[in-house]
Formats: sequence, structure tokens, C-alpha cells
Amino acid sequence: MTVKPEWLRVKAPQWQRVGSVKEILRDLGLNTVCEEASCPNIGECFNAGTATFLIMGPACTRACPYCDIDFEKKPKPLDPTEPLRLAEAVRRLKLNHVVITSVNRDDLSDGGATQFVRCIEEVRNLSPQTTIEVLIPDLCGNWEALALILQAKPEVLNHNTETIPRLYRRVRPQGKYERSLELLKRTRELAPWIYTKSGIMVGLGETDAEVTQVMRDLRAVDCDILTIGQYLQPSQKHLGVQEFITPARFDAWKEYGESIGFLQVVSSPLTRSSYHAEQVKELMERHPRAVTSAKNN
Repeated sequence: MTVKPEWLRVKAPQWQRVGSVKEILRDLGLNTVCEEASCPNIGECFNAGTATFLIMGPACTRACPYCDIDFEKKPKPLDPTEPLRLAEAVRRLKLNHVVITSVNRDDLSDGGATQFVRCIEEVRNLSPQTTIEVLIPDLCGNWEALALILQAKPEVLNHNTETIPRLYRRVRPQGKYERSLELLKRTRELAPWIYTKSGIMVGLGETDAEVTQVMRDLRAVDCDILTIGQYLQPSQKHLGVQEFITPARFDAWKEYGESIGFLQVVSSPLTRSSYHAEQVKELMERHPRAVTSAKNN
């Protein structure tokens, strides 16, 4: 593929701040998706003292050809100390908002839902003012496992659709587009006070019409927040970039998304699932939802 365009150049990070965050993460033996997935925003986010924690990893039971996280058919058993170590990192970093994501753990009966719950509970214990966003896998359609996570009451539940339906077999072979939509639909029904979020990457050969159809599908299940970002090839062994999308097209998708009812659309070449996730606090203030007024089915 051609050389990256000007708009994809990332400002060099201030390594002193990056180093201090890394020091805390190494001290507590934690993984971040920022590092494991080779995120282009690692400098900016670490400079701001934020990180997206990757639990139950670093190896994943799925081998999606776009992702830089290592594949392992039989990963290590869950570490019972991980939730407390994660909560301690949140406390030390003094985070106002934390994003907790995971690798796919299809080897576990609940897909790792119990570990998500324990992480949420430990963060609540040590940093009660911190809002929590979980970016979860599809749990292989285990809706009882989803209900467990929702009962822990994270403020935001994020599950990425990743790409358009036509490209699923090539891009996300072990995923199902309809299952991802169903997860977001059930979240809204079971926990209407939680803000739902999803994200897609572009530049893999999708058309404008296909992107806007995904946006409409997400709004049909009442998804609140959408992120759209440019796919970047992590290495030569991964899927190649078909097109570098211009900032103007990202702006157009943002405008369209807001016009059909998303509460927030973050759309730019360098946008990733948890990029500027702390802005959800402002969204919650503008669109408050009371847990006590919602039906917990």
C-alpha cells in the first residue's frame, strides 16, 4: 500500500510521562491494549495519564487477521489477583474514567464475565468516583454472562461491530455481525441506564453506503456512542489497508451519525475504541440516566 498520508502522522510523545505510566503498569504486572494492539495513540493517552486495561490476556483465543494481539488456543488460567492490581493502578493514576477491555476467552464458560465483574467491583472499592467503561467480547452469545456484567453496573458498555457485514468472513471470521447487534440490543433492554457504545474501522474495502447502513443498524438497537477510525496494518502478515480515508469523509460520517440520533460520534483517522473515552463524563451530564428509575429485568 502507499505511504501513510499526512493526516495519519502522530506527534511524538513526551516519553517522561509515558515512562511514568509504564512504570506503574509494569510494577503491577498489567497489560494494556495500548501496547498489545500497537495503538497509534499510545503517546497521547499515556501523556494524559490514561490507559485502556487489557484483562485475561495478553493472548487471545481468536486469530482475527486485523489484530496485533497474540493468538493462543489454550491461554493461561485467570489470575485471581488481577482485579485488585488493576484497581490499584486506577487509584495510582487517579483516573476519572477507566476503560477495561479483554481478549476473547472462548475457553471459559462465561467468556470471562466473572473477571469483568470482579474488576468493576475492585475499582469501585478503591476509586468510587471513577466512571467505568467495559469493552467486552461477544461472549459467544452467552446472554447470562452478559447479564452478570450488566448487574455490576458499569457506566458504559462497549462492544465493537468492527466492520461491515460483507467483510465479516474475511476480517472477523469467528464473529457474527447479528450476534454483536443482539448483544447491544439486550444490553439496552436489560440495563437501560447504561450507555451503549460500538466502533468500526474503515479502509478495508467498505463503501460509504455500507458504513451508513451499519450506523443505522446500531441506532436500530439504540446504541448511544459510535467510534469510527482508520484501519492500520500492524505488520505484513495482517490484512492490508485498501484505502486511506480522508478526514472530510470521517467528518461526514460524524455529521450523519449525529443526525440519526447518536449521542456522540467520534470519527477521525486516528480514532480508536477508547480514544478520548473520558469525554463520556460530559455526555453523562448532558444526558443523565438514573439507575433507580430503570427496570432491572
